[in-house]
Amino acid sequence: MSPTVVPAIPAVHREVRLASQVEGELTARHFTIAEVPVPEPRAGEVLVRNRVMAVTAVMRSQMTGIRLPMPSFVPGKALWGAAVGEVVAAPGGGFTPGELVHHPCGWREFAVVDESRVRSLGPDALPTAAAHLSQGATAWGALRRAAEVRPGDTVFISGAAGGVGSMAGQLARRLGAGRVVGSTGSERKAARLRAELGYDDTVVRGAGPIERQLRRAAPGGIDVLLDTVGGEQLTAALAVARPDARFVLVGALSGQLGGDRGEIAPVELDPGLIITRRVTLRGFGLYAHPDLPQEWTKEFGQGLREGTLVFPHALLKGVEQAPQALRELTQGRHIGAVLVEL
Repeated sequence: MSPTVVPAIPAVHREVRLASQVEGELTARHFTIAEVPVPEPRAGEVLVRNRVMAVTAVMRSQMTGIRLPMPSFVPGKALWGAAVGEVVAAPGGGFTPGELVHHPCGWREFAVVDESRVRSLGPDALPTAAAHLSQGATAWGALRRAAEVRPGDTVFISGAAGGVGSMAGQLARRLGAGRVVGSTGSERKAARLRAELGYDDTVVRGAGPIERQLRRAAPGGIDVLLDTVGGEQLTAALAVARPDARFVLVGALSGQLGGDRGEIAPVELDPGLIITRRVTLRGFGLYAHPDLPQEWTKEFGQGLREGTLVFPHALLKGVEQAPQALRELTQGRHIGAVLVEL
């Protein structure tokens, strides 16, 4: 086998910076693209040539300056987020030039990353580098570990056309769910969820009260909620919950995409229903389960090779398209993950 050829390192590269905090609609003026010298790694760091990066809804909230459980973006500084790339230099020897890796420093063509924040990826584990940016690990962990989906369960997934939801319908079915219902923002998306992504029925925001639609779609009630939205959909799910229902919360899109400043939207829940129906509510975050990515990659790779899983995603090309990718995500223009090829 011939050795991996690592391209020459250029003198400069491009990165996307936050121009100003976001108030109201996210627009092109909130970003700048800067040409800067390619950084040099020190001992304990890795220089990575980024190949593909992901944008996610929480990034809009990170641009507003509100208090979040993760750092906010800083005006004048480069943004960041999950990316996959190839190692081009590693002075510490912990990684090999040409090695495919996952790290949190996207939004730039080259990145210097601390070795502790870099995860090596098997070159043949998944069919494409982009597949390593699926949000399926969150869906898999939430459904399998937190909600413990059981054969015959009725599962409701809010935000079913998003990066998590577009995988979650397939995975609920894979885990034996008897009925899978998802919510989304248009009938066009709903039709694709039902035809391609494992959903038996759908709830469409704006097509009538969510609770009424959910009662029609799940007439016997729901056993599991995987919630990426919050707001009215969480309230409706509680209203139709069966005894001992398991609710797992992984996101809050109703606030991240709906408010003028991307604020987390509060929601009123009936404590009487939670008590009398013995409903459990649990938050779930991938960061608390460092072993999950490896488990998910094995499951995902098998499903992709067998054709039992698909990876819905949109792919824009060029770092200069990253701001547009995030804007399109916040506008709900795509199904699945939104990625940028760098």
